Amino acid sequence: MRLERLTANKIKIFLTSDDLFERGLSKEDIWKDSSKWNQLFHDMLEEASEEFDVDIQGSVAVEIFSLQAQGMILIITVDEVKEDEELLYDGFIEMQVRVEGCENLLYEFGEFEDIINLSKRLSYSDIFGGSLYEMNNRYYLLMDRVETVNKEKAACILSEFGNPSILSPFVLAEYGKAIIEDKTVETILHFFK
Repeated sequence: MRLERLTANKIKIFLTSDDLFERGLSKEDIWKDSSKWNQLFHDMLEEASEEFDVDIQGSVAVEIFSLQAQGMILIITVDEVKEDEELLYDGFIEMQVRVEGCENLLYEFGEFEDIINLSKRLSYSDIFGGSLYEMNNRYYLLMDRVETVNKEKAACILSEFGNPSILSPFVLAEYGKAIIEDKTVETILHFFK
């Protein structure tokens, strides 16, 4: 489980498939009223509360992004309480949950060198294509045309070099800078042998 603070009242939690498996859960269990899932969620909130010194009380919104083979990302938004309001904390947390699946593989990288090494590794598995973007001093590789049979393998390889991104491809297209619009792996291999 990996935690990251996005804003003052928003936290991102990345759970791998192994994290879920260790707790006896699967991604499908989120649809069930499972006591294991509720326990996991409360454990995550407690860890996030300690890690970031956030008092998580009252109402939280939870967005869950199911990632192909890697697990899931949860974005937890804590409703801000105005100082003049009284908050009666009764030990319960109200959740609004939205689940989204990701058809495309979108990964974030800190260094261009990671993209070069990744491209070499993907080519060994006959996985090609992709679009490369830069935004806020980070690199993003969008693999939107990976064959279904190769998707899990591609996700595993991408995870070795980068982190899954929750950005939308539309946000990247609008605000990011397109470096290579198509055939990223092939282009990188051509220029960086």
